[in-house]
Amino acid sequence: MKIAIFSDIHANIYALEAVLAAITREKPAKIFCLGDLVGYAPFPNEVIGFLRQEDIPTILGNYDDGVGFERADCGCVYRDPELERLGRISLEWTKVHTTEKNKSYLRSLPKEIRLEAEGKSFLLVHGSPRKLNEYVYADRPQATLERIAQSAQADVLLFGHTHLPYQKQVGRVLFINAGSVGKPKDGDTRAGYVLLELSASGIEAEFRRVLYAVDVVAMAIKEHGLPEQFARQLKSASL
Repeated sequence: MKIAIFSDIHANIYALEAVLAAITREKPAKIFCLGDLVGYAPFPNEVIGFLRQEDIPTILGNYDDGVGFERADCGCVYRDPELERLGRISLEWTKVHTTEKNKSYLRSLPKEIRLEAEGKSFLLVHGSPRKLNEYVYADRPQATLERIAQSAQADVLLFGHTHLPYQKQVGRVLFINAGSVGKPKDGDTRAGYVLLELSASGIEAEFRRVLYAVDVVAMAIKEHGLPEQFARQLKSASL
């Protein structure tokens, strides 16, 4: 049985279309999105419309929460004042340009999905089981990861938010971070997703990357009046 997981599209419709085309060729039994549909790029309505059209079960991300509920911030953590300033520009732009119908859709998204498959239990979240916007990096202290694993109450924890794909066994819980479709931060500009192969013998996770028209999206970012820094980040897949 195959399950496809992806996360953090961030209004990049070109990356999303490329990923869904690749996933469709694999013919998975299930497809899930782990949230953050909007922010940073200029196609929030197109991304939401595409996911709704494809009827893909989707988790509420922190950016979706910020836009859908018209919050003052997106729940992001910025360690640099300049990045925080740019982030606020992105949030305000996205709130203005996302339709009310699509904001209502964002508000309707669940914070988690649980499922059973091949004798294993899965928990799907955006940040962590504890918090919508918790950054679960692979190098977090072991004690912290163990507490997160305990709170998951599942065999497999699937999440995003950091834009950095990885898998790690923490006690009996397998952590899988799906990385990012539309705004990778690991130096690889290609859109990312995870293909899970489930069988009686276990779970195999393949971290897939897909080429898309990065330059086109970078140009669109600038043409729509969003900060040029977002275009540079996209072209370098950097923080």
